[in-house]
Amino acid sequence: MPTMNLCGWNKNVHRIWIITNNGNKMKGFFKIFFASLLALVVFTGLAFLLLLGISTMLAKNDKPDLGSKGILVLNLNTYFDETSKSCFGASWTSGFPNMDMSETPSLYDAIRMIEYAATDSTIKMLYIKSDDNANSFAHSEELRNAIEKFKSSKKPVIAYGNVISQKAYFVASEADKVYCHPAGGLEWKGLAVSLMFYKGLLDKLEIQPEIFYAGKFKSATEPFRATQMTDANRLQTTVWLNDLYSRILEGVSTNRHIDTATLRALANSGQIRRTDDAVKAHLIDAAKYDDEVKNEIAQKLNVNKIKDLNFISLSKYSDAVDYKDMDGKDKIAVIYANGDIIDGQGDERNVGGDKFRNLIRDARMDKDIKAIVLRVNSPGGSALASDIIWREVSLTKQVKPIVVSMGNYAASGGYYISCAANYIFAEPNTLTGSIGVFSMMVNPSAFLKSKLGITFDGVKTAQYADLGYGTHPMSEQEKNFMQSDVDSTYRTFLTRVATGRNKTIAAVDSIAQGRVWTGKRAISIGLVDANGNLKDAIAYAAKLAKSNSYYIKEYPQSKNFLEKLLNKDDNKKDVQDKILKDALGEWQFDIYTKIKSLSTLCNSVQTRIPFEWEIR
Repeated sequence: MPTMNLCGWNKNVHRIWIITNNGNKMKGFFKIFFASLLALVVFTGLAFLLLLGISTMLAKNDKPDLGSKGILVLNLNTYFDETSKSCFGASWTSGFPNMDMSETPSLYDAIRMIEYAATDSTIKMLYIKSDDNANSFAHSEELRNAIEKFKSSKKPVIAYGNVISQKAYFVASEADKVYCHPAGGLEWKGLAVSLMFYKGLLDKLEIQPEIFYAGKFKSATEPFRATQMTDANRLQTTVWLNDLYSRILEGVSTNRHIDTATLRALANSGQIRRTDDAVKAHLIDAAKYDDEVKNEIAQKLNVNKIKDLNFISLSKYSDAVDYKDMDGKDKIAVIYANGDIIDGQGDERNVGGDKFRNLIRDARMDKDIKAIVLRVNSPGGSALASDIIWREVSLTKQVKPIVVSMGNYAASGGYYISCAANYIFAEPNTLTGSIGVFSMMVNPSAFLKSKLGITFDGVKTAQYADLGYGTHPMSEQEKNFMQSDVDSTYRTFLTRVATGRNKTIAAVDSIAQGRVWTGKRAISIGLVDANGNLKDAIAYAAKLAKSNSYYIKEYPQSKNFLEKLLNKDDNKKDVQDKILKDALGEWQFDIYTKIKSLSTLCNSVQTRIPFEWEIR
């Protein structure tokens, strides 16, 4: 009878155990090895970034030499946002290849630098690159004012472009001399607004928008409920667009000594086609090539060769001079509310209700801050977030002065957060008002069923438990609920404005109804106190605080280089947008972003201006 060789079996088991144990040891070794290697790579990367950040900060402390006979360059094709933006480009900075740590200055920084340059002996001239203008009409107004102050120094200002757009010319016309490439031209044709409507697309897709609004001029939802402008929207758009156009005509008329009637006639007749046409009409001074303009500049500055001309960008100038006056005794806070107003914290691209509530509250409770200027550049957004910010503004007004400076937009929710302030400044071509409310729901159930074969079913514990799910057409009672919420929010909005502007609710309602007004017209109806820029608002806040010596502190505080570099969410969004824009093209990308924003509009009751205007 065969017997089991237990020893042999144990030996095999032992052999297997040794092999397995050795294998586990090897696996453990590799785990430790690769983990250590990964840690080394991460540490090296972080150390590199830290050194890069330190070297960048040291480089900024080591101010660049501007040389002599400096020519400050204002490139209108640069978008000057309310806050400065980092620019990463291909150059050598601080000894590191392919990394450019320069920043695009904010609008207020650009204005302060231009004004500072008027008294800076290093700067002998202002040169305006005028091909196109990436800035809004209101921001362009502020740039024009800064150029006018620079001209008071008697230093020359020259503007030049290959093809000068209308909006660029609005700023460039402030220059002493305006030149254009002989084969280029000046755009002079008047303004037009283009709106895109999506109702036909939604009808084809069998997607049903459920739309509720208060205010006959509240046209934010028009692209989804109509195929063309309503009469009310056409009326308000005609009025504010002509206000913007009149402001352009007035500015050009003053600078070029051409009456506004002639300027209108030139646009209506379409006479300005080429550079020679603009020269004959005295809109520009001469047709010149780039080298001819540079030679003229060289002669004015007594420079021998074009290559020796010392052009200085605003970014470089920002690093080289102390243009911010920080020697005052009292602190004034400037808080930038820039972008859509949204619920929660938000990010650098928008105005988070919770974040800005805390910013204003902290400034209110800070005894060192004597007054607050709220710079509003927003088309509005969430009604709830707007009310959260409004509450802090109204509380602040009881403790210390708070003054509003309006940028390009301060409309709907942007006006909501402004109306409780002590005083409101706006540029003549600021778009404001739009005191109205809307809400949207989207029902895609028919589209999903007919196009994809998807249907919905379920159970609920109460009749309206699935309200807002978008899985069925809304009943009349559900629609009543939604409209009631909108009407209630509208009444609250009217009350806030009436209290802040010392008006009756009926008086506010007569100028509200969602209607958009320009800053110039808003003064006569009592929505704005005066036309002026951010600097005017700061000076007035200091006056209310009875301060003769002050400096400003800006909020939200700018992130340093490392914080911006490591902000993966913002960087990811930038990269995604760039890839999509390159793949789709600018026009298709614009449609994509508007359709995508439907999800935001459907989340809550909204106080915002009409979707977006394309002004050309």
